[in-house]
Amino acid sequence: MPRYRLLVEYDGTPYVGWQRQNNGPTVQAALEKAILAFTREKVNVGGSGRTDTGVHALGQVAHVDLTQNWTENKLYLAINAMLKEHGDPVAVLDVKEMPTDWDSRFSAKARHYKYRILNRLPQPTVLANRVWWVRYILDAAAMHEAAQLFVGTHDFTTFRSTQCQSKSPVKSIDHLSVERVGEEIHINASARSFLHNQIRSLAGTLKLVGARQWTLDDVQAAIDAIDRQACGPVA
Repeated sequence: MPRYRLLVEYDGTPYVGWQRQNNGPTVQAALEKAILAFTREKVNVGGSGRTDTGVHALGQVAHVDLTQNWTENKLYLAINAMLKEHGDPVAVLDVKEMPTDWDSRFSAKARHYKYRILNRLPQPTVLANRVWWVRYILDAAAMHEAAQLFVGTHDFTTFRSTQCQSKSPVKSIDHLSVERVGEEIHINASARSFLHNQIRSLAGTLKLVGARQWTLDDVQAAIDAIDRQACGPVA
């Protein structure tokens, strides 16, 4: 049974996240439906990680096992054709056959997130559903300084959803930076893995620093509290 690696791009606006569920459309279900349409196989598409409602992806890795051997190019063309036919804003950018012991989730070496804040008075139009709109000026330098408190290994209980299914709240963040790019503020994070709502929780907390509502001491106190109630608002 061959295993295929899929590199997936999607607009997450119409989806309630990656993982298949009963309360709305998901990216995983869209891919499974597309594959079923031409292979006649009911499959389970594994993903490198879950995403929240409305989260977009420029390159999320997934995998699927099929009983029939398909060429990489045939699979690439067929999945994209079915996704387009079904009206799903999902695209497969690359397909590669992999060893059967390779897994998109457990073989992942790193995951990367970019959180974008549009920091201007007028509301977003072209960037609607792509940015968090904050009308008053934020101090990106102060946000970056605070972000360094999260780098390294910490107990992130304060910054994860109460619904998080991870076995441990202890995670290591390899990189977390904040920079102003024109009218936007970009929060860039890299780690081996993340907790449920972790990036949105960090972004909401850093926004308080940028607004001068929180100090570095406040951020450190929230980390040390190991208490979800101590977190800033979830972005």
